[in-house]
Amino acid sequence: MTLSPRDEAILEFESSWWTEPGSKEVAVALRFQLTMAEYTEALGRLIDDDDALDVGPLVVRRLRRTRDRRRQDRAGTAAAGGGEQ
Repeated sequence: MTLSPRDEAILEFESSWWTEPGSKEVAVALRFQLTMAEYTEALGRLIDDDDALDVGPLVVRRLRRTRDRRRQDRAGTAAAGGGEQ
């Protein structure tokens, strides 16, 4: 399965959004007509797609690492705080 033009545009945007003026939320709304929640969902699905890895390996690997670190941090925080009250 190949990526849609929108998926490719999301990968391209994600690789350089910080170089554009304004907030990411505004840029996402203007460029993709999505809320940040919708964009985050679409991006999450996209970075799990092997076709996305073929198209944008650097950005996909970076986003996967970031996601995995956040999951580990949340799991560690939950485990550390686990029965104390």
